[in-house]
Amino acid sequence: MLTIRISVAWTIAVICLGALGLLLLFGQPFAAKAQEPKRYQYQIIEVIPDNENMQTKLNEFGSNGWELVGFAMGNMTNPRMIFKK
Repeated sequence: MLTIRISVAWTIAVICLGALGLLLLFGQPFAAKAQEPKRYQYQIIEVIPDNENMQTKLNEFGSNGWELVGFAMGNMTNPRMIFKK
């Protein structure tokens, strides 16, 4: 009786491993899918160097999905904001 239980357990184990092997081989549930590279747009704007104007521009571009990624002061009279989307 014990021999029958052991052989039934081995049979079930072999069937489960075989099913798992077939699933991995043909089902490819863990296959990585290629992703398209992200594409970005950039925009550079010159702003008047005062806090209120700069904050207005930041809020305007931010509400349209642009992210500030750089700031160039140049000669201090024409600062530039660099946005990415």
